[in-house]
Amino acid sequence: MNTIELQQTLPEVFAGRDSVTSDIWHRQVAFQRGQTCLVEAASGTGKSSLCSFIYGYRQDYQGIIRFDGENIRRYTVSRWVGIRKRSLSMLFQELRLFGELTAWENVQLKNALTGYADRKQIRRWFEELDIDRLRNQEIRRMSFGQQQRVAFVRALCQPFDFIFLDEPISHLDDGNGRIMSRILTEEARKQGAGVVVTSIGKHLPLDYDRIFAL
Repeated sequence: MNTIELQQTLPEVFAGRDSVTSDIWHRQVAFQRGQTCLVEAASGTGKSSLCSFIYGYRQDYQGIIRFDGENIRRYTVSRWVGIRKRSLSMLFQELRLFGELTAWENVQLKNALTGYADRKQIRRWFEELDIDRLRNQEIRRMSFGQQQRVAFVRALCQPFDFIFLDEPISHLDDGNGRIMSRILTEEARKQGAGVVVTSIGKHLPLDYDRIFAL
């Protein structure tokens, strides 16, 4: 996948508003593979909805979203499974981890589906993000910032053309944010991938090619 294009896309819940001022909603916008983009937004402007629309998790929007020119509303379930395993990785704001499983088990659930990362690589990411000592701890017993780092590692355990990260450092200090940025940059460069980060203020310190105001 090389291009994700939005054509006059708008959440249905916004349809009754007199005007929407945005660089993305009700416009024609394309995210390109290999580019790093930041979507800055105020709370309630639809940044998490944007991620859910692109991931195919929700369809309550107007307009069209295309992957390489093809309308994603036409995708079958099996097509989505393939895209989410090989082309599109998503780190949701609410993380969507399994609280009763350990940090390691949460990551391995994803990696077992993709077979992408070896055990040594996953341990290295855990160590760099200072969560290796917590790998056998249940997610529900970890802080939200620790859970964010686990979810980030899980998002890396697949091949991807694009990776979306919805407020990935809202509960992290600057040091861990820099470490996450370095790891993300290395992995995206290795895969030639596009990176899209959303933020309501605090964002990953990356060299952004484009910045959108949602």
